[in-house]
Amino acid sequence: MQMSHKPIMALIRKIELLVLAFVLALSVCDTQLSSEAAGRPYFSHGTTYPLASQLSAVRFNQAFRVLWGPQHEQVSNDQSGITIWLDRTSGSGFKSLRAYNSGYFSAAIKLQAGYTAGVNTAFYLSNNEVHPDYHDEIDIEFLGTIPGEPYTLQTNIYVRAANAGRGKIVTGREQQIHLWFDPTKDFHRYSILWTPFKIVFSVDGVPIRKYPRTDASTFPMRPMWVYGSIWDASSWATDNGRYKVDYKYQPFVAKYTAFVLTDCTQSRTVECR
Repeated sequence: MQMSHKPIMALIRKIELLVLAFVLALSVCDTQLSSEAAGRPYFSHGTTYPLASQLSAVRFNQAFRVLWGPQHEQVSNDQSGITIWLDRTSGSGFKSLRAYNSGYFSAAIKLQAGYTAGVNTAFYLSNNEVHPDYHDEIDIEFLGTIPGEPYTLQTNIYVRAANAGRGKIVTGREQQIHLWFDPTKDFHRYSILWTPFKIVFSVDGVPIRKYPRTDASTFPMRPMWVYGSIWDASSWATDNGRYKVDYKYQPFVAKYTAFVLTDCTQSRTVECR
């Protein structure tokens, strides 16, 4: 008796379609681009990425102003960078002079070694001051640590997020990685590419996370300012709040330099594509 292979072939075809659908779903999702084995990220989406060294750095006073904690900041004499610190009395923060609808935002940052548990050092975009109850945010945050343990780099994307218990979080996506180098030894470049179609976080030109726009309701579209800050986040930053800021190790210092701010609404350069 000759058996028909049609049912088997139909089943195989269904399986193939399911696998294809799964692969396509992965290709458009929020992706952390990291390799556990290699210890550093990889980028497998066929996209070139700009080198910040090809772009012109801006002076601090041309692009930013001190927002809070003026006694806890020092701008370099040549205006190429700023040092901010946290102690028992205050932290500090700075803000761009203007808002951006999209762009490429980058800074070289050096973190403090030793006991830094509970300390949050950040470079980020936000419109919280304009929309306090439903703001948007794109963050790079360095979560302090204890000796012998690495810093955690956390990236966040918030869309119309609540503040102080009000509003509604439409999107709140946090991802964490450990860097493949010691960020306290030297300056390293941390960047956010935000276009109308995607968000890409990178470290030293190596993308670590890609977030494509798949739905307007879950993608930040309103203008945002660029910020940098250092503050006490003892309640959650290190091991979910297990380790707090210990001010016997103060001050906690962060150094920023070589700022790059490119407005994608006014630029046709490759980094905005």
